[in-house]
Amino acid sequence: MLEPHWWTVHTTNRKDELTNIFDGLFLVLDGDGRICYAQSDVASALGLRPEELVGRPFAELTVDASSFEEVLEGAIGSSRPTLALRAPGVAALTTEYSVFRVEGAERVRYVLSLHRLNGDARLNMLQRFAGAFMKDVNLGVLLINPEFELVEISDTACRILGVSREAAIGRSMDDVFEGVPVQHRLVQRTLLDGMVVKNHAVSWTNDRERFELIMDTSLLKDAEGRVAGAYVIFKDVSNLRSLEQQVQRSDRLAMIGQIAAGTAHEIRNPLTSIKGFLQVLKKSLGERGMTKEFGYAELMLSEIDRINDLVSEFLLLSKPKDTTFSVIDAAAVIREILPIINNEAILHGVTVEYRAELDPPPIVADRELLKQVFINLSKNGIEAMAAEGGTLTITEKTDRIQQRLNVYVQDTGPGIPPFLIDKIFDPFFTTKEEGTGLGLAVCQRIVHDMGGTLRVSSKGYGTIFVVSIPYAKP
Repeated sequence: MLEPHWWTVHTTNRKDELTNIFDGLFLVLDGDGRICYAQSDVASALGLRPEELVGRPFAELTVDASSFEEVLEGAIGSSRPTLALRAPGVAALTTEYSVFRVEGAERVRYVLSLHRLNGDARLNMLQRFAGAFMKDVNLGVLLINPEFELVEISDTACRILGVSREAAIGRSMDDVFEGVPVQHRLVQRTLLDGMVVKNHAVSWTNDRERFELIMDTSLLKDAEGRVAGAYVIFKDVSNLRSLEQQVQRSDRLAMIGQIAAGTAHEIRNPLTSIKGFLQVLKKSLGERGMTKEFGYAELMLSEIDRINDLVSEFLLLSKPKDTTFSVIDAAAVIREILPIINNEAILHGVTVEYRAELDPPPIVADRELLKQVFINLSKNGIEAMAAEGGTLTITEKTDRIQQRLNVYVQDTGPGIPPFLIDKIFDPFFTTKEEGTGLGLAVCQRIVHDMGGTLRVSSKGYGTIFVVSIPYAKP
């Protein structure tokens, strides 16, 4: 390493060469005293990221706002010049320094070599922790000043809220949540009035996905007890909530299935007798020309068939006893049922688009039950668009990271209202006039038994069901 005196260094100004020459703490500045490059340890000590320092005047980091010219003069006029550095919200750090003029293929640069940053060790550790916490921890964190402006936001919060950190910092929270109705905003102005919450469950939907959050908020006060701002911390518990809901649904489905299995025989026996006698009666009424009564008999027979179908769906809610799991090609299954889906779509004025994945991996599933799932989801989408027509899109996508095959069934119908979307997999819940409310519950049970998941999303226009099934292990 170079000695701590005034030096002129001849190099190409490349960062890797400078790093080899200056192996300690340093900043690179241009002739105007603006920071061109910040070594990561220096940025961390100041509670900032390297990219947050680039482009800033060096004077902003000094306690007494010393200009770069004054720093240069100090390096020439003293054998052990010192600086006091700080960033907003960070305690002052003192250091001895040297300045090196770097001449090379590019324009002239100056390297400010910092020999050692001294300060309150506890504060430095807290600063490092705060920087790492905001960047790496899997929590959403918002820091808000008394003017209800966003001072800092963590990377996780940016991802969940669907905002850019650069665009959000310094803006009013009203602007950050612009377009969201006041009553549905994640952060309210009442927070600064002392309205704190602990373990508050809240749902949030950005432009891409929906999250279930657990949120805490509180005030920040200075030494005199005055409000200095507030913080909001939230954790994404979507997977946990989803698991809880799946367990609850599975329990309900198992109970219904047990009841159905125990009573199906007793229900079907009298239904068979009633249906047989009605068929005889219907034939007799037709022969006698009693058209009106003949129609009544036909209606009763159709209702008996409907009851029988309902009992069959009940039985599917219990874990299927005759399933046959094997390694199958999901794409081949979809191609087999496409004619059925197309015929249904034509009847309702709907167009079907199939987007196949190139060479999708095999999965382990029951072929016939998987057909039932895709047909049911497709029929639901077609019926949702029946009034005005539309497009049903079936898309295969391979998730190499999670090692799953995802099949998306998307319609362009009116969508599912947010207050109903959590209920659509519940047994007996339906928005159809003649629906039983068991179709989606049965589909979810089938997919879960294959080790997969069935999810839904809707943004007010169109609905997407996603069937996700793990790859077959080699």
